[in-house]
Amino acid sequence: MSIIETPLLNQVHGPSDVKRFSVEELYKLAGEIRHTLIETVSRTGGHLAPNLGVVELTLALHSVFSCPEDKIIWDVGHQSYIHKILTGRREALSSLRQYGGISGFPKRAESECDPFDTGHSSTSISAAVGMALARDLNGEKHDIIAVIGDGAMTGGMAFEALNHAGHLGTGLIVVLNDNEMSISENVGALAGYLSRMRTDPKYYKHKEEMELILKKIPSIGSTVVRAIERIKDSFKYLVVPGMLFEELGFTYLGPINGHDIALTKTVLKRAQNSHGPVIVHVITRKGKGYGPAEENPDKFHGVGPFEIETGATPVQMGVSYTEVFGKTLCEIASTNDKVLAISAAMPTGTGLTQFKERFPARFFDVGIAEQHAVTMAAGLAVRGFIPVVAVYSTFLQRAYDQILHDVALQGLHVVFAIDRAGLVGEDGETHQGVFDISFLRHIPGMTIMAPKDENELRGMLKTAVEYGGPVAVRYPRGVGAGVPLAGDLEAVPLGKAEVLRDGKDITIVAIGPLVHTALKAAEALLDKGVNATVINARFVKPMDESCLVESVRSTGRLITLEENVLPGGFGSAVLELLNTNNMSVPVKRIGISDEFVCHGASGILREKYGLSEDNIILEASRMLSGPVKPPAARKNPEIKLATQP
Repeated sequence: MSIIETPLLNQVHGPSDVKRFSVEELYKLAGEIRHTLIETVSRTGGHLAPNLGVVELTLALHSVFSCPEDKIIWDVGHQSYIHKILTGRREALSSLRQYGGISGFPKRAESECDPFDTGHSSTSISAAVGMALARDLNGEKHDIIAVIGDGAMTGGMAFEALNHAGHLGTGLIVVLNDNEMSISENVGALAGYLSRMRTDPKYYKHKEEMELILKKIPSIGSTVVRAIERIKDSFKYLVVPGMLFEELGFTYLGPINGHDIALTKTVLKRAQNSHGPVIVHVITRKGKGYGPAEENPDKFHGVGPFEIETGATPVQMGVSYTEVFGKTLCEIASTNDKVLAISAAMPTGTGLTQFKERFPARFFDVGIAEQHAVTMAAGLAVRGFIPVVAVYSTFLQRAYDQILHDVALQGLHVVFAIDRAGLVGEDGETHQGVFDISFLRHIPGMTIMAPKDENELRGMLKTAVEYGGPVAVRYPRGVGAGVPLAGDLEAVPLGKAEVLRDGKDITIVAIGPLVHTALKAAEALLDKGVNATVINARFVKPMDESCLVESVRSTGRLITLEENVLPGGFGSAVLELLNTNNMSVPVKRIGISDEFVCHGASGILREKYGLSEDNIILEASRMLSGPVKPPAARKNPEIKLATQP
């Protein structure tokens, strides 16, 4: 796709500029925006398919409503790139998701046109209800619009909010963006006719006038109105889509073609002039306007840099932790028919595609409903099955109460396969998986482990399936260390650490892939005359107390490494262990400080938080109180290869 001129887009400096364009010009503007999106995301990576699907919808929204006075809340927010372009951030689009650049999600700190920070699904309607109540309490007059996808509508929180909004009866608009791959059956001639009837201002005018006239007739007015309402409701139950929303107290408008700008504007204006809560159901096509994204919307939902002409992405070198997990789980399930897999709308992202194909009766996708996924797993575990809940770290936190109350309290054997644990990079604050150690390790009976490489992940998964209680295995995004995978599965001894290197001057204990960083730092420290012990902790809980205590007593100094927040994290667990053993030694914990981690490449973020070889060397040197003279001669200690299970 070649670079094109953008004369209309060049005229857009803020949301009010969109209102000046005719419908014909808006279609041309949509084309210019699509080219801009494709060009930008091909370089920065990002959520391309969702944004291509809402170009016309976003233009219609900004044509009807007035930001920042009116509040448009984007559920999840990964489809807000067009909104950012139209609200004064076009020039910054080249920095999308880059360190120091603009976020790939709505951010109040970026623009007053972003009324609410989002990143996880199913939150927009609740936020909209709160803002609508605040508007009413303040005596203000403006519109509140929540834009939510059909996938996010599977989240229970969305229905909790719908239920409350219908009960309150206050004015707010929910735009349901239904972006399935094909147009559903209810977008037909009858549905189209009924939709036009319901969105035609004349229909509402005549309806209101007739009810007013009938109510003025003594004795029979109210009876007739009720009879007409019963007939109307019976008819709607038969042929009108969206009756669930009507029963919840919403006026339902649609379904309509969300790529038809004129129609979408008409319906949005109708919603704007309605009383009480309104649902506007729009049908859009994910990836619209770019062939590769239309053909493979899953791939282009969230994509790295790619070649525009073909849609090809760079070939990944090495096997990812996600792939290793998926293949290993299939291997285990082939010999144990009690093993099940559960996903919350992310079978591909969590590596369960092969499991789904091989064991369809033992695979369950519950939609975007992490709470339900965990409690359902508890129900399966009660009946003797071994459910493996595969979930991203950032989404597992949504099911905290279910982990504690429904799984751990009963000591049930549920395996949590925690993908994207640690720094995940460009998706930013809402997606960094740096809290799971802290919110899991204080739960009684919970076992937590993290592999140093993909081969160790295989062994830990076997341990998790064979263990009898709640257990979590956390592993990072991306490719592994490149170690050869062992042919046979061997369980990792429960609660046992691994001493990879013996030294006398300082102990470095790491969890997960940071073990390799610790080994590199230890090698470099030898040239400074520092002989370090390196321990692969493997388990956050239960911790290998004897191994750690013995090493720290020998060296007298300790550094801990983790890709988790320091408060309540792995380093805190080590400090608690030392305190229990009445040990007082210098300790330096290296991890994520008490803050939310911004977006940026993972390598940059690791440097920022000191999770680098150079910083480990620096901290070790500081702990050893000044320069250390290198020995005249030294014999390298034996080092266990990181490839060993």
